[in-house]
Amino acid sequence: MSFDTKNGTRGARQPGKAMKFINKLLINRIARSGKVIGGNGLVLYTVGRKSGVERETPLGWFAGANASWLIVAAAAGAANNPAWYYNIAGNPDKVQIAVMGRKIAVTAEQLYGSERDKAWQQITTAVPQFAGYQKKTDREIPIIRLVARD
Repeated sequence: MSFDTKNGTRGARQPGKAMKFINKLLINRIARSGKVIGGNGLVLYTVGRKSGVERETPLGWFAGANASWLIVAAAAGAANNPAWYYNIAGNPDKVQIAVMGRKIAVTAEQLYGSERDKAWQQITTAVPQFAGYQKKTDREIPIIRLVARD
């Protein structure tokens, strides 16, 4: 499993403190209901690659093949990948999600090539805003597939 998307040289600003506050308010609701504004939501649990502290991030998700979840490391089109992307890369065996009241251990895998292209088409068709994020940055926005671990 390879998480090797480099940061870009241009892009929007990373979501700031206001978004962190909103995320805290949404986490419990999303974990229980599986919904985020207008779509599917989950809470991603990672372990900080530097701190070792568990982090939780509410994210939208899209249906992937074989009952998997697809998440997008868009960071609103920022030049840098979101911190959770690096946390997954640093501690791939410690990734979990909460969705519909269940906490599930998952394996995370970054999509590449035609598999990523197909997922990107699905995602941007469902939520065109992601295509706008891609236009803001020169990094290729990563798509991560989450699969429940046995």
